[in-house]
Amino acid sequence: MRVVLWDTRKLDVAKDFAGGFGVGQYAGRGGLPGMIVRRFYKRDFRPVAMVYGYLAAVFRSLGHQVEYALERVPSGADLYVFNPSLITLSLERAAIQRTLESNPGCRVFVVGAVANSMPNAFEGLAVTIIKGEPEQLLWKLDEALHATETTVDVGKVKDLDTLPFPDWSPFSPRKFRIGYDFTKFPTALIQQSRGCTLKCNYCPYIILENATRVRSPECVAAEMRAGIKDHGFRSFKFRDPLFGVDRKKIFQLAELIGKLPRKVQFSIEGRLDILKPDILRTLADVGLTSITVGIETPSEDTLRKYHRAPIRDDKQREFVQLCRSLGVRTVAGFMIGFPEDTEESIRYVLRYAKAVNPTFANFNVVTPYPGTEFYEQIKPQIATFDTTKYTVYTPVLKYKNLTADRVAELHAKCFVSYYFRTRWLTANGPLVWPSLRWLGMGRTEQPAVAAAPTHVHQGPPKPHGPLQVIERPTNDRANACDHHKASNDAA
Repeated sequence: MRVVLWDTRKLDVAKDFAGGFGVGQYAGRGGLPGMIVRRFYKRDFRPVAMVYGYLAAVFRSLGHQVEYALERVPSGADLYVFNPSLITLSLERAAIQRTLESNPGCRVFVVGAVANSMPNAFEGLAVTIIKGEPEQLLWKLDEALHATETTVDVGKVKDLDTLPFPDWSPFSPRKFRIGYDFTKFPTALIQQSRGCTLKCNYCPYIILENATRVRSPECVAAEMRAGIKDHGFRSFKFRDPLFGVDRKKIFQLAELIGKLPRKVQFSIEGRLDILKPDILRTLADVGLTSITVGIETPSEDTLRKYHRAPIRDDKQREFVQLCRSLGVRTVAGFMIGFPEDTEESIRYVLRYAKAVNPTFANFNVVTPYPGTEFYEQIKPQIATFDTTKYTVYTPVLKYKNLTADRVAELHAKCFVSYYFRTRWLTANGPLVWPSLRWLGMGRTEQPAVAAAPTHVHQGPPKPHGPLQVIERPTNDRANACDHHKASNDAA
């Protein structure tokens, strides 16, 4: 059987983010400084979504021919697979329509987060919606091909170690580059775990499950070793939403990464109160270069309203400073544009971001993802259901105290004001441009202490700890992996 994995890179989409719903890129508002920030983010060539790497391996292991089609619709295939994002959904619907018209008798599968949460988006199209984890097709492909129902629920992979390693060969993997995390390329996506145990009601990662499954360290290291050998990968971005949940396995994995045939760089994403100093130091010793964390907002009231457990602000500052001292970049996510936000509360998020001073601050506009509790909670306050605007950089809600245009203006100010500061450059520049170290940059800093604004949301925000801060003014596998070893030995 000939299988086509269809994809698009239009609208600056990165499909592997936001739990598979995908994100866009900052539009560069705010004049020339805003365009400079945008240019910095656009220099990357993001890897294709990890699900396609797995599906390429799944179909090939079943003896099928796999082809990757970017934008075009090849003719003559037996099965076409689509993995839509929210912002490219209309493009994917149009491509599905062209596929069905030009290839009568073919089968079309739709997989991923959008398929799981928005099956009605494909009404009128003769497609099969694959709910659950698409990698389950390794065992349930025949069931899906012969199903008479529009939707087939294939469930979740019980043991992640039983999956084949992602096959990146159809996707030109030597182009893959994520520059805000690494200095060595090409870059691969990889997972040590799936799922999240937290309760943040706006988060798309807990739609499918609110639990965590963990791979064996031996399996993860074997996949890294294979990626180095087969594709020359020099950096690996872990796509776990909660890396480090199994402390023992993290230390085991670090030991195995240190034994890889080549020194690699890797990045992780997690909650900073889980990533203790001993974990950070151990991981930094074997190649950790970047950590993504969600700080969101300094308002404890807002965090608790949306079921996110706050972390003390002094712990956040200490975490960033420790990472900086270890030579590890921090990528912190901040959220603005909650329905109750005010101009003052958004400016306070910006001041707080400057005080914490991570290497990169990503200011996301609150976006309601279908399938989340948050989406149902604020549905009457959603201003548009045009999913092309669900980029995380575009206001899509009705705000109690602000217009959407004003939220967009404040959002642009956050990016420009954050990066065009001497204090950002002196503290973080050497992590981004190591040649700056000879100028004495990269020092450990002590943020100033200051009072909170007099009004944020429904009153002064409760701090995460005893202090509130603002910027100081300044101008190879074992056990389940044996089948990989056997096939390599045979080759």
